[in-house]
Amino acid sequence: MPRPRKHRRCRQFNGDRIMKPRGIPMTEAQLIHLRLDELEAMRLCDIEGYEQIEAGEKMRVSRGTVQRLLKAGRAKTARAILESAALVIGDPEANEP
Repeated sequence: MPRPRKHRRCRQFNGDRIMKPRGIPMTEAQLIHLRLDELEAMRLCDIEGYEQIEAGEKMRVSRGTVQRLLKAGRAKTARAILESAALVIGDPEANEP
């Protein structure tokens, strides 16, 4: 049984939840799920300019966790762009709107 995931402090996200390439119907698009904590780590480090240790303090997680979130989030975003896939923001298991 895996260890329960630690709560990660993330800013509320009110933007569009789905980004998809133009010209591809949603029914035909491959879906790539970007979790909110991955988006928050990218926002803090890539947009706000925080170092990983500072971002970890803001999110209340370790620097290593921020590093893993960044790696996963950046890979998913790049994959969505390169493969013309729809990027769905939010945790699918949490039933977020």
